[in-house]
Amino acid sequence: MRVPASLAATRLRFSAAGRSILGGVDLTVEPGETVGVIGPNGSGKSTLLRCLYAWHAPSSGAVLLDGSDVLTLPPTTRAQSVAVLAQHSEAGLGLTVAEVVALGRLPHRRAWGQADGADAAAIGDALRAVGLVSWRDRPFAPLSGGEKQRVLFARALAQRPALLILDEPTNHLDIRHQLELLQAAQALGISVVTTLHDLNVAARWCDRLFLLDHGCIVATGTPDAVLTPRLIGSVYGVGVDRDQDPRTGHPRLSYYLEPPHTLKGTADAA
Repeated sequence: MRVPASLAATRLRFSAAGRSILGGVDLTVEPGETVGVIGPNGSGKSTLLRCLYAWHAPSSGAVLLDGSDVLTLPPTTRAQSVAVLAQHSEAGLGLTVAEVVALGRLPHRRAWGQADGADAAAIGDALRAVGLVSWRDRPFAPLSGGEKQRVLFARALAQRPALLILDEPTNHLDIRHQLELLQAAQALGISVVTTLHDLNVAARWCDRLFLLDHGCIVATGTPDAVLTPRLIGSVYGVGVDRDQDPRTGHPRLSYYLEPPHTLKGTADAA
């Protein structure tokens, strides 16, 4: 596996259709760190990730991967270092599971080059990591949403990246496969940036969190520091109770609805 990458985004701004989506975001990822981006729907999480892997060019600001601007890196060089699991993907129509996973090896091949032993090993390792070795010859298209998610995660693993970017990676997955995916990502020992809706999952799996609201970072720090009832209640518009997971020791949140005027008075139980 690759040496973990560092990532630094500074003063990122992004607008579309005359609307500001990101309003000057700063985000850092240290080598080997798992960073979670959390926030309500429409807060700019997916747009931020797309800027990080150069799908979008920010209106201003910069994203540095190991000190190099991601926008100036050749696409192949960037793809050799950064693997992405997006929320939506059309990849795989007419392909088998193994053929979809093999797409992750394309950045590492020379032009017109054929698959070699390193490719076969990476594909096999990726399929084993998601428990799909016996599925390698199945067609991809008829799979369920959760099954496709596991295959596309294996494709990202096959890239053997230095940085893994995951946009809501647990979408469509049942509880067991959510845990298996997150454990597999953590076991890589590389740098990870992920968006997550489930704040209890974020508390358990992330080293640091960036809380995004209306395109701006409103808090950053450890899960213990960011996931306070007052802060989460204010940003998400819910009441929040917090205790400690007896198994892991991480903060654990539960939610309830209450009249909006009482939210600012929610006790900070952290």
